[in-house]
Amino acid sequence: MSGEFVFPFPAVIGQEKVKQALILNVINPLIGGVLISGEKGTAKSTLVRGLAAMLPAMDVVELPLNITEDRLVGSLDIEKAVLEGQRSFEPGILMKADGNILYVDEVNLLSEHIVNCLLEVSASGVNHVEREGISACHDSCFVLVGTMNPEEGLLRPQFLDRFGLYVEVNGAADLEERMEIIRRRLEYEKKPEVYRRKWLTENAELMQKITRACKLLALVEVSESDMKLAADIALTGNCAGHRAELVIIETSRALAALAERKQLTEKDIRDAAELALPHRIRQTPAHPEPNQIDENMSDQDNSTQEDLQDDNYEQPNEGSAEEESNGQPENQESQEQKKNSEENSGEDGEDKDDSADDNDNSMDDNSSNNNNQGYDNNEEKIEEPGDVFVVKPIDIQPLEKKKRRGNGKRSRTKTDSLQGRYIRATFPVNKVRDIAFDATVRAAAPYQKSREKKGITLAIEKSDIREKIREKRTGSTILFIVDASGSMGASQRMKAVKGAILSLLNDAYQKRDRVGMVVFRKDSAQLLLDITRSVDLAQKRLVELPTGGKTPLASGLVRGYEILRAAKLKDPEMIPVIVLVSDGRTNVSFNGGNPVGEAVDVARKIAAAGIQTMVIDTEKDFVKLGLASQIAESMKAQYYRIEDLEAGGIACTVRNFV
Repeated sequence: MSGEFVFPFPAVIGQEKVKQALILNVINPLIGGVLISGEKGTAKSTLVRGLAAMLPAMDVVELPLNITEDRLVGSLDIEKAVLEGQRSFEPGILMKADGNILYVDEVNLLSEHIVNCLLEVSASGVNHVEREGISACHDSCFVLVGTMNPEEGLLRPQFLDRFGLYVEVNGAADLEERMEIIRRRLEYEKKPEVYRRKWLTENAELMQKITRACKLLALVEVSESDMKLAADIALTGNCAGHRAELVIIETSRALAALAERKQLTEKDIRDAAELALPHRIRQTPAHPEPNQIDENMSDQDNSTQEDLQDDNYEQPNEGSAEEESNGQPENQESQEQKKNSEENSGEDGEDKDDSADDNDNSMDDNSSNNNNQGYDNNEEKIEEPGDVFVVKPIDIQPLEKKKRRGNGKRSRTKTDSLQGRYIRATFPVNKVRDIAFDATVRAAAPYQKSREKKGITLAIEKSDIREKIREKRTGSTILFIVDASGSMGASQRMKAVKGAILSLLNDAYQKRDRVGMVVFRKDSAQLLLDITRSVDLAQKRLVELPTGGKTPLASGLVRGYEILRAAKLKDPEMIPVIVLVSDGRTNVSFNGGNPVGEAVDVARKIAAAGIQTMVIDTEKDFVKLGLASQIAESMKAQYYRIEDLEAGGIACTVRNFV
């Protein structure tokens, strides 16, 4: 990458974390690169290109988004094959990237087959090529630097983990900073070369500092206590595998070398963790016990069934012998709630005996706990929707590897139409409709000396012909299964739920998805909106949706499964998706069995059917059972808490662990 006419690296205002992450990777390539994520126009690409202009010993190799597989990994040298009849290897970008920085702008838009190639090579450090009659192997150890806008989609977890560090960037919030950005940019565009010379001193000083750090890196020592702290931070963050602590240590070494020290400090390790953990932290399971589902089902069959059937799982009846035996006195808030409840029942002309009878029937009507929160479970109530926001990108990719012709902007899929991007070539099966000229020429090139050309430059036979495989984006069919039971009406929970679903519907409209809606409450589930492209109609039905009654979760899942199965028969090319919005606290049986067990069984059936799923957990009570997360696990679903659904990048929860 040429440094000519590139905005100087030190001249970029702010974005200190990005600058630091890039410099640390230059000092210590073992860190494994950096992913820079953020909104457009935040100097992501400018910083990477500015770094390239500074580096004397390391080049920055750009990987275009439209690159083909043969240009990435290498292919047959056509010129030698045609002129000399020899099969010779022509290197691709991966050979050029060896020992350098491989830079991918908008890395989240790379085609899946290109991502697979990068994953294989970045894991082994070696590029093996077996294609078109050639066999080649060469080293390819590179520092992977990528930039992305999360609004345009996320990365696969396997690819995301390959980036050593992660930095999220935002635009400047200070008015003076934004004005200074304008001034510097205008000055640069007026006379680029003059402006670059203005920053030569700062460039030289920074490069001297980086050079000293590179020489000192080998002398930086890592003690046992340093390893223990790094491992403890990664363990607390519930990171998968051991790459997190290794990256923390390598980053800490670079930080120490940059500060011209030979020993690590606690601050080095904690600063390194802030860069190495954001894309690796996993939410700690609400129930660490592996057999929690079975335990809950067993508990429900026994004496604690009342707790599972009660929507809010709060305090037991006043005369609970179990509470007395545990010796746990009620707190002041609980006493005040109970006093208010007794006063309210007195105003209605009900004596204590009547109240006790009602509490005995709470397993059926679930009213007592909701009354404690000022909401009657059996009362139908229509909540106004909450605020609409931009949701995190939903990653939906077809599970079935088949060709589709649909239109949309959600998922990448292979297509047999003549539209879409050419990704690779294959042998034709039937009549050739879309010839891959480049692959055909490569297949024919080695045989040109032995073929009779009859006055033509290139003799191509039927066995040489290759056909294009194209890729395009298509929409999905998203069925929302919404919990509208009485528990959703407590504490204005349904207001937040409606706001979240409206936000998801807006996202579906932008991606040209089809949507439908099933709601479950009282004793059954009903189809609120059949599958349609009218997102406006879905929004109208949602706004008018009342809440109240029990929670027949299994019925809702069964109804949703049947609807999508019928739709799949009509349109085999559709990509079905279920979005379940619930706290998971089911208390109504579908077939006379255990409500939780039935829901889990249906969830497993949905997963086995190859339907992609997403669970939005609405549970917000102080005592959390985590039933929605267990349903998500059984359904192999993407799991979100409702408060985490709003886009804003990866939450800075790292500070809680470091």
